[in-house]
Amino acid sequence: QVQLVESGGGLVQAGGSLRLSCAASGRTASSSAMGWFRQAPGKEREFVASISWSGATTYYADSVKGRFTISRDNAKNTVFLQMNSLKPEDTAVYYCAARRIGGAATTLNSYDYWGQGTQVTVSS
Repeated sequence: QVQLVESGGGLVQAGGSLRLSCAASGRTASSSAMGWFRQAPGKEREFVASISWSGATTYYADSVKGRFTISRDNAKNTVFLQMNSLKPEDTAVYYCAARRIGGAATTLNSYDYWGQGTQVTVSS
């Protein structure tokens, strides 16, 4: 079992930056592939970024490529999402997710554990 707690969300102006953190606890936390997803009001949850357990493999949604960076610190069981050049369309609740087995993935049903989410609001 893996427990996930996100932090770092907030209100920021367009063009600004935020850094989200996801603290993982549990027996397999440091060996799990992790991902970030987001859900805007009235929309389905969508993939943002993912990272393998070693950090060697990362994937990004086209909408955030070049602006967001996913990373991890396995010594601290924490995954980060650095978000730069934020746009109003990035406004959403951001969720951290972990896989029980397997590498980095881009689909919701690949992930077994989910955090409660953190709100990111980008004003224009």
